[in-house]
Amino acid sequence: MRRIGGLVALCRAAEGIATSSTAGNVVCNRMLQTALYGTTSAYSRRHHWFTNSNKLVEQPAAHTVAGTMLFSVAASAVSEDVHAKEPVQPKLRPNDVVLYQYEACPFCNKVKAFLDYYDIPYKVVEVNPISKKEIKWSGYKKVPILMVDGEQMIDSSEIIDELSRRVGSRAQGDNLSDEAGEENKWRGWVDNQLVHVLSPNIYRSSSEALESFDYITSHGNFSFTERIIARYAGAAAMYFVSKKLKKRHNITDERAALYDAAETWVDALKGRDFLGGSKPNLADLAVFGVLRPIRHLQSGKDMVEHTRIGEWYSRMEDAVGAPCRLETQGA
Repeated sequence: MRRIGGLVALCRAAEGIATSSTAGNVVCNRMLQTALYGTTSAYSRRHHWFTNSNKLVEQPAAHTVAGTMLFSVAASAVSEDVHAKEPVQPKLRPNDVVLYQYEACPFCNKVKAFLDYYDIPYKVVEVNPISKKEIKWSGYKKVPILMVDGEQMIDSSEIIDELSRRVGSRAQGDNLSDEAGEENKWRGWVDNQLVHVLSPNIYRSSSEALESFDYITSHGNFSFTERIIARYAGAAAMYFVSKKLKKRHNITDERAALYDAAETWVDALKGRDFLGGSKPNLADLAVFGVLRPIRHLQSGKDMVEHTRIGEWYSRMEDAVGAPCRLETQGA
């Protein structure tokens, strides 16, 4: 197995400067594309976030009280009065839905949040981010790709828009309403702002970068060799790349930016259970979707502990419910 030649080469590969054709550099370049999934967008089983940290932080008293209340509520039995899924009429439900994805990709998780909430069964094909052999049949070389009854759909926001029209969750002309205007505004915020604070946070330190790549490689479609290279080379490279991402997006304090984004979203709810009112709308599903990949990571635990977003997230878990993913042979 060829090895990647040092951290300098890793950083150059991360910036797109290195042009070496060695197997190691190919793996690193492809893995960096996967790791950076949360920074671009064309539209520019239930798990509560718990933490055992009792560390004191300089946060407003209201946030501390909210966090304490969250853990007390989450630790109790789940109420039977929960927000249910929104099943699609049988005649409108697609017959065959296949999602080509990276398990850790927030944009793929946006699509899955929609499918789960509307109770649309789907199969998943995990794409190898290095060879991408699973999507060689397509002219589109990014994920998510959704096949719906044989028709290809691309770009997470466009996929959701089209599915919304087809399953009747959004009628023609809905975009003209005030509610739709608010919904579209916050969907744009997800793609243009929220996603940009994720990478600097999950790769903030060497330990967090390694934690993130442990998740990416354990849930992704990798060979043994690819997994080893991706875990260590990718984590090292992304640690340095995250510093450039901070500068690009004018972020001085990663956690502060993440907490601010979470509080901005909670403020947008204006006391409602969801942005959509009594039920989640597409913006709720978008925020929930992109946050799913960090829910097991230290950044996600910190965000819930130090902001008010945890209660909304728990309501979203109840609303979206169990995954509608169909188990396939070899999955």
